Amino acid sequence: MMAQFSFANQVLELQRYPTNQQTNLQAWDAADEHLLHMLDERALPASVMMLNDNFGALLCALKSRQSDLRCLWISDAATSHYGAAQNLSQNCLPTADIQWLVEAPEKIDSKQLTLMKLPKNLNYFAWQLTQLSRVLPAGSELFIGAKAKSINPPLLQLIAQCFGPASASLAWKKTRVITAVADGKLRPEIAPQCWPVPEYKLQLSNLSNVFAANKLDIGARLMLQHMPQGNFQQVIDLGCGNGILGLRAAQLFPQAHIHFVDDSAQAIASAQQNWQLNNLAAEKGHFYWDDCLTNLPADIETDLILCNPPFHQGEAITDHIAWQMFVDAKQRLRAGGLLQIVGNRHLGYHVKLKRLFGNSTTVASNQKFVILQAVK
Repeated sequence: MMAQFSFANQVLELQRYPTNQQTNLQAWDAADEHLLHMLDERALPASVMMLNDNFGALLCALKSRQSDLRCLWISDAATSHYGAAQNLSQNCLPTADIQWLVEAPEKIDSKQLTLMKLPKNLNYFAWQLTQLSRVLPAGSELFIGAKAKSINPPLLQLIAQCFGPASASLAWKKTRVITAVADGKLRPEIAPQCWPVPEYKLQLSNLSNVFAANKLDIGARLMLQHMPQGNFQQVIDLGCGNGILGLRAAQLFPQAHIHFVDDSAQAIASAQQNWQLNNLAAEKGHFYWDDCLTNLPADIETDLILCNPPFHQGEAITDHIAWQMFVDAKQRLRAGGLLQIVGNRHLGYHVKLKRLFGNSTTVASNQKFVILQAVK
């Protein structure tokens, strides 16, 4: 949905990504507005670093205010990168002075402004703060926009522990801006979480922004107990996270090429690390940081797609990502190919699958989750 974002006598046309989403959600929120409102009375420095700017609302707003602004733009999500670039183009804003990154660089301009949106995953937030503590000099300010209900004493203590002392502004449109000041202490890097899955003789390692940080989530566990049977040659683990479904597929179908796809750069890095950690054949594992199957090589026609779809995008609870996954899956499956998914029972994915594939079979279920199959 294209919508007008108005601020400081300027108007931008902004969209979420992808543009064909069936959703009424906006590409910005009140925390974006609060951060920009705070900056109204400030002169911008030559350089700004922005973290977790979901679809580039902050980036577009500041570039429209100061076109030669140098920007370090950091997001773990491929859809955020695509969305921010799309919104810059839509509003005819320059891109030459933007560095597109997935994490903070080792060296940055000490005189720059640093803005952040509070991520949903607090493990990832702690990791980001630790990274910033290693590159921002003592006395540097970090401004964090968030929903007021998300800000509490434990969150401020976490910031103090990982970065420096912090305080929150008064509420505005149910949001607050946290001001944190770097204390100059270099925190050690937060190591990935590692643990065994003995029943499948697997070892797993998770970076901080990967779902289910140190244990198998119960949906994935149910899926692992009911993996499909067949002579599969090409398998996709769609929304792979740490790659557990694809790793198990590699054990069950050693002849198959396994393709791991996720919107999170840290998820793909974790899946790739886990492939190596479990001594699987290097030539059989393939890894893609992407928006569903948008940019998967055109020659890949798959026999089996395994999917544990998310039902949120950032803070927004939505099923449009699952729908896009199912649509992309149908396009990529060969005739007779199989899509197998696991999801919360209340989400009603069987209705979507029947609408799209014309069929849906329940493989297994428990009180919370259901496993469904659809055949192209």
